[in-house]
Amino acid sequence: MFIRMTPIKFTLLAVAVLFCTARAGAQRLKITEGNLDVLKNETKINMEFTYEKLSVGKYKDESDYIAKKTDEYNKKEPGRGDRWAKEWIADRKNRYEPQFKELFEKYSDMKVTDGDKSVKYTLVLKTTTMEPGFNVGVMRKNAEIDGEIWIVETATQNVVCEIKMDNAKGRDFWGADFDTGGRIAECYADAGKAVAKFIKKKAD
Repeated sequence: MFIRMTPIKFTLLAVAVLFCTARAGAQRLKITEGNLDVLKNETKINMEFTYEKLSVGKYKDESDYIAKKTDEYNKKEPGRGDRWAKEWIADRKNRYEPQFKELFEKYSDMKVTDGDKSVKYTLVLKTTTMEPGFNVGVMRKNAEIDGEIWIVETATQNVVCEIKMDNAKGRDFWGADFDTGGRIAECYADAGKAVAKFIKKKAD
């Protein structure tokens, strides 16, 4: 039996399908060692980020990816690749890390600090793999990051908890994420929110 749908009903259905698709393959967080009980009554936490031995897309070594993209862009327009390479690194401090911190603070009970020796614990996020994704209008692929998280004692650097993070996705609900840095920044926003909720739940 054919059911005629009004434009409004069709739009609502399309939005529902997009929402379900966006939720599919949500990131996974798993404690691999220790526990989060130590953070139960903490109101502040330091944060550090590391990108050592980072693989990007099909490239096991990030430097190979940077070299390839730099060369491609410079061939199209002299100097463009060099500017891109600088922005690729600068986006960490300018876009990725602020997004993680902002969403972490919003969904946890802790204020994020940097290098405060009086704060008892530090969260270290090591990004291990990064998929930049793409959006060319008719086709797109979400950006994605995987990583490892350590909760360490600030004073001694002793690790009290290790967490494995997989599949933190960067996506724009309306599909307008044409900028690579923007897509990856959304990965860190997604991760910040999820890690905050995970710690809050496990530390209770």
